[in-house]
Amino acid sequence: MDKTKVIETIDHSRRLFVGTMATAIAAAGLGLTRPAFAAPAALSSFGGLKQVEAGVLSIAYAEQGPADGPVVILLHGWPYDIHTYVDVAPLLVAKGYRVIVPSLRGYGATRFLSAATPRNGQQAALAVDVIALIDALKIEKALLGGCDWGARTACIVAALWPERVKGLVSVSGYLIGSQKLNEAPLPPKAEQQWWYQYYFATERGAAGYAKNTRDFARLIWETASPKWKFDDAIFARSAAAFDNPDHVAISIHNYRWRLGLAQGEPQFDALESKLAAFPVISVPTITLEGDANGAPHPDPAAYAKKFSGWYRHRTIDGGIGHNLPQEAPAAFADAIIAVDRA
Repeated sequence: MDKTKVIETIDHSRRLFVGTMATAIAAAGLGLTRPAFAAPAALSSFGGLKQVEAGVLSIAYAEQGPADGPVVILLHGWPYDIHTYVDVAPLLVAKGYRVIVPSLRGYGATRFLSAATPRNGQQAALAVDVIALIDALKIEKALLGGCDWGARTACIVAALWPERVKGLVSVSGYLIGSQKLNEAPLPPKAEQQWWYQYYFATERGAAGYAKNTRDFARLIWETASPKWKFDDAIFARSAAAFDNPDHVAISIHNYRWRLGLAQGEPQFDALESKLAAFPVISVPTITLEGDANGAPHPDPAAYAKKFSGWYRHRTIDGGIGHNLPQEAPAAFADAIIAVDRA
């Protein structure tokens, strides 16, 4: 296997027309397009979702494509939802892939099976959710793609269960963390970018997020993707997922856990110990970064050595922000196909 590390820059503006046309062609077979010059129609949609009991959850998920196609599991982040991939999925379906996009714990119609289960947002818990989903759907091996929390989760699954992962696409690279690492202070400008993490560390912050969830999420969207011109309808389509009764608790716990201000669950201690050693990822991987990402993110050079197998990094130009799969769906779909063929 070629282990050469390759850095690429992709001009999204040059590819925008091709990507848009590809999305339109793929979407046509799914009934997602509208006639040229017609008045705006409904936003593209996954249609009806499926539900499966997996681990401690009943997971809601979108599924498109042939049942016997290569499986792609796409993981969203905070504060986003499955619609991060609504324009990626038809591009992959057109190439014969079976695409599965689950709502993470605390989002959409995903629910805990027991009221007694802690509303835990620590990184290992989210990764175990993905393994439980793969097992519940009787999937032996899948391509994984992720953005934000979803990228961290995908990295963890690829690092700890490489036998279940055919390839990985991770926005903003290697995002595995640890409470110990987060003890170290950052330079002031970097700390400023994490303002909401410190806000969530307070009871005022928890109450504020509960009271103003949608306004808060929209502010994050705007600052993380300053050049993305999403409209009210696009935001509202995703914001409905935040009405999940566990959304606030999961969000607050995640950020408090990172700072050591909230406990995790003992059954994840062994996994967290492995993650604290920052294991290398051996599966074929492409990391992606938008040239206008306004969210905190590492420099690609800082994590390139964490990938020991076939690896490429691509920077997507054209004002692409943090929510890269939704802002540049063709580039994300291209990356999934590339790691599958690696």
